[in-house]
Amino acid sequence: MGLRERLVDPRSPDRRPRKAAYALPTLFTAGNIFLGYISILRCFRGAMLATAGASGAPEQFVIAAQAIGAAVFLDGLDGRIARMTNTTSDFGREMDSLADVISFGLAPAFLAWAWGAYFVDPMLPQAFRDHIHNAGAFLSFLFLICGAARLARFNIQHNPIPKNPGRADRKYFVGLAIPAAAAMVASIVFACGGQPITWWPLCVAWMALLLVLGFLMVSTWRYYSFKGLSLSKAYSPLILIVFAAFIYGIWNYAKVLFVAMAASYMLSGIAIRAGGLIRRRLRRGEHKA
Repeated sequence: MGLRERLVDPRSPDRRPRKAAYALPTLFTAGNIFLGYISILRCFRGAMLATAGASGAPEQFVIAAQAIGAAVFLDGLDGRIARMTNTTSDFGREMDSLADVISFGLAPAFLAWAWGAYFVDPMLPQAFRDHIHNAGAFLSFLFLICGAARLARFNIQHNPIPKNPGRADRKYFVGLAIPAAAAMVASIVFACGGQPITWWPLCVAWMALLLVLGFLMVSTWRYYSFKGLSLSKAYSPLILIVFAAFIYGIWNYAKVLFVAMAASYMLSGIAIRAGGLIRRRLRRGEHKA
């Protein structure tokens, strides 16, 4: 007997799941919100410690980044569990979107500003430091509002079509998903050991990254969704080797691996878009010839 059959209410004429079954994916969504809340608290604590000149600020920023990373993992589970148990609902979808705004919008936006712009070199002229602080606050807010807009568009569009539709047998996101954008922010903070950026050129580069992430979230570029993957299918034994190598990489090279994964996924949409533009121009050249 499968999981769906075990959760079916025997008193329901249309074989609907038991009411208690609907709480299972919601618990994962609640955990997502809790991790976003923890990330924000740790950011506050890290900022206060760094401002006071006390030790321990980098560790707080690392925990904030790890909380966002854990929230990304839970976000990938709640929807999959809801589909596996046939407990998808409008309430669950709205709850998931609100959780994403907190954990992948507000939490990484605050982390991006506190870690990447607030502690710029105090020896710089005050006016220049104020400009960096204001620009960092604005671009962090832009990241947040673009993520919220991305979620709103995702909720109202049932079958969104990217500019490059891709293969019909594969599922894609239209624009960079907000958990992937948050993972990019968190992975960099984690890889740097939570040590705040103080050199102003790096602050500028960090703010440029936030601008790119915001643009990619509201773009119509194609990103692979991985929703076609299923654990119930039979795969090649090579998958076991890849999975074992992945676990080994996390254990020994987590910082490098997480950044590489987040950056590769972010750049994949740019590469697909660039490849589509190049192919169209080549076809136009062939037609003209």
